[in-house]
Amino acid sequence: MTDSDRETPLAAVWFGPGSGFDLSPQHRPELGPGEVLVRVELATLCGRDLHIIAGHRRIPLPAVLGHEAVGVVEETGGTVRLVDGRPVTPGTRVSWTVGTSCGTCRGCVRGVPQQCESVLTYGHESITGRWRLNGTLATHCHLLPGTGLVAVPDSLPAEVVSPANCATATVVCAVRRTAVGPGDRVVVIGCGMLGLTAVAYARERGAEHVVACDKDEKRRRLALAFGASAVCPPSELSRFTTRHGADVVLELSGDSRAVQSALDVVGPAGRVALVGSMSFGRRVSFRPDTFVRNLSQVVGCHSYTATDLAEAIGFLARTPARDLFAALVSQPLPLTALDVAVAAVRRGLAPRTAVHMRRLGERVGAARGPAASAGSSGPPV
Repeated sequence: MTDSDRETPLAAVWFGPGSGFDLSPQHRPELGPGEVLVRVELATLCGRDLHIIAGHRRIPLPAVLGHEAVGVVEETGGTVRLVDGRPVTPGTRVSWTVGTSCGTCRGCVRGVPQQCESVLTYGHESITGRWRLNGTLATHCHLLPGTGLVAVPDSLPAEVVSPANCATATVVCAVRRTAVGPGDRVVVIGCGMLGLTAVAYARERGAEHVVACDKDEKRRRLALAFGASAVCPPSELSRFTTRHGADVVLELSGDSRAVQSALDVVGPAGRVALVGSMSFGRRVSFRPDTFVRNLSQVVGCHSYTATDLAEAIGFLARTPARDLFAALVSQPLPLTALDVAVAAVRRGLAPRTAVHMRRLGERVGAARGPAASAGSSGPPV
């Protein structure tokens, strides 16, 4: 390992909405068995990060936020294997699951490791004495046993692959659970990062007709570029599905009115995946007799499995829409400009705002301050 590889890690430690971030040095961890230290190449901020920063979602503090990233392995604690069984070695470029799974609890054994009873989620846990680099808004991320690691081709641009372990893998899970296949008529509701990914992935899976629905005209135009055969605002969705209904509806916005629309337009033997409803929302209604006669199914899709992540990386490596995916991510800002990055997310300048870890500022603490919120800075780490 070179001297540059041994440099002191830096992390943007979050102290809460009233205190903001403190960019501070962290000790390099002594790795235990099955652990991995990754140098972060690029991280991206998603809506979940913004909800935490705004105080709408509470997590233990202080914490290192961020869970979307791509990086290069620097060290391993003994033998660690990729999802495909190959050994993890220093220099391997990787993406990793957003959380850990023990492999033995009821959720893991039943094939839903995202429901692991002992899950630890990157970017959502308080830092501890030996696990301080536990989010991706840092130069390094300390991965624990039970984290699924997937090799990333060097040819895949960082801005394309960074959102894979959140947006892309979640879409793969939803498409898998609704068995999208050749000839299906698919409706995608909500054309942000997940929705645009869903349009392209459903097309690759052989969907015959993909209707993309969003209230924003710019997003609808993007959906056409990603492969939608038709687009419409929410007020016109029923017009596109009145004859047969949809075989699959992927609801990615989380808006209760959109959820209601998803239930209303699904056709006979159709499947609905509810993906966007991550926070409390209003109740929706449906007629049970209609779902019984139509043999309809509704599934919830929260997070994904390690196998879904591997398929997500594979999809991004082979999709002809790679340049379109790259264009969804902003030009990266340095970690020292994290407040600027957060403000860019708030303004919705791009579906994903990127943060790079190279050429950090000369002095530690340059990013200290209230990330787009009032209040004093947090105490030293």
